[in-house]
Amino acid sequence: MRRRSFLSVFALLAYAPPLRAETFEITMTEAEWRAKLGDAAYAVLREENTERAGSSPLNDEHRRGTFLCAGCDLPVYASETKFDSGTGWPSFYQPIKGSIGTKEDNTLFSTRTEVHCRRCGGHLGHVFNDGPPPTGLRYCMNGLALKFVPA
Repeated sequence: MRRRSFLSVFALLAYAPPLRAETFEITMTEAEWRAKLGDAAYAVLREENTERAGSSPLNDEHRRGTFLCAGCDLPVYASETKFDSGTGWPSFYQPIKGSIGTKEDNTLFSTRTEVHCRRCGGHLGHVFNDGPPPTGLRYCMNGLALKFVPA
């Protein structure tokens, strides 16, 4: 079992302040979110579902630009931090500072760290301790939770 390095712990704390329920700048009713997002993105962003591995066109996105939260357009990842993790989901080693929140996720018979947009609370994915330098973290994101804007 891989042990969490000091750098990984520090990076996670520096870039992912804990998520606090009901403190989001952008809020909508369930019906408003459904109308804005559509069924598939709603299931991921608002119901914390996971898209099928390999299904996102963002896996093959390699241009310079910014990845935004699909719920509220907050910039969450710079293209320079994207890497091919081989998992089938867009992966990044670091979010844009102040863009995400995290919380403990105890589903699927394990404890993981869930990643949310700090502005609208939309579920983006999970963060793991098996990423590349410099952080050692892998932010494994649902493509349906993101939009890409080329530079």
